[in-house]
Amino acid sequence: MAGGDRIRLFIAFQLPPATVGELVEWQCEHLHGAAQRAAAGARIVPRTNLHVTVAFLGSRPADEIPEIAGALAEAAGAIEAVRLRPVGYRETRSVGMIVCEDVTGAATALAAALQERLQRLGGYPRESKLWQPHVTVLRFKDRPGLAPPTENIRSISVVRAALYSSALRPSGAQYDVLETVALGGR
Repeated sequence: MAGGDRIRLFIAFQLPPATVGELVEWQCEHLHGAAQRAAAGARIVPRTNLHVTVAFLGSRPADEIPEIAGALAEAAGAIEAVRLRPVGYRETRSVGMIVCEDVTGAATALAAALQERLQRLGGYPRESKLWQPHVTVLRFKDRPGLAPPTENIRSISVVRAALYSSALRPSGAQYDVLETVALGGR
């Protein structure tokens, strides 16, 4: 990829394999049949795409990737492990998500520090809405109006964040990890 090429980028917390497995089981139990009956075109988010977005950067020049990765490493190095507690399911106009509480405040602190660093790089306006940790589990064109329970989903411990590229395909988004960093500089 040439430096002037543009690439869709986002930064997210990577979920531990056990958490991903638990979320996939939850999707199968609570979303598969209900979503298909309630909304044509509803798609379960595949296991490889489950994450907690920290910042969506949109289409950026590829030559900015090292600076963005550096900002992520700097912000993540100052934050210890993150603990998120699922508190409910919510639908927006196009996605269903498991909304989480930031138990220690570390995830919110990382999101704020990262936004500040990205803003200093230029071309990254600060988000106007408050950051809310969540895992997108369902995508749809017509809101299915589901209300599945989330009380049996355990807390999520996160120790890594990553810079991802996102390519939109007819079958859905394809995410590729470009850089990973450990929280707390481990």
